[in-house]
Amino acid sequence: MIFAGKRPNHLGVRDGQLTPCPYTPNCVSSQSSDAVHKIEPLTYNSTPEQAFTEIKRLIQSLPRTKIITESEDYLHVEFTLPIVGFVDDVEFYLERNANVIHVRSASRLGMSDLGVNRRRIETIRTKYTSA
Repeated sequence: MIFAGKRPNHLGVRDGQLTPCPYTPNCVSSQSSDAVHKIEPLTYNSTPEQAFTEIKRLIQSLPRTKIITESEDYLHVEFTLPIVGFVDDVEFYLERNANVIHVRSASRLGMSDLGVNRRRIETIRTKYTSA
């Protein structure tokens, strides 16, 4: 795919933090403090294991997704947009002691994503809370 871009090698969790968003507006993160990038984390009332299992199940049910990295508290997923094939990197980090799943969704290429990353996370939130 011409618009897939190169898979980043700087993603993951370091000291309880996902990689910060770049200055471009095509990224959202629940650990960001500025209004352009900030999005709320996912919350849960089940056990952490149940919550993370449900997120993984939900992700696997969505079209054009591929889990790249998986551990007991972290997921890195590639979402490929239809037609043009742009790839976005989406991360989920289970913070057990806070009962939240932090999220980060970022486009690999370009400056603007026309709100795609924010809408994706809000769609996942809606499906997750109604599951």
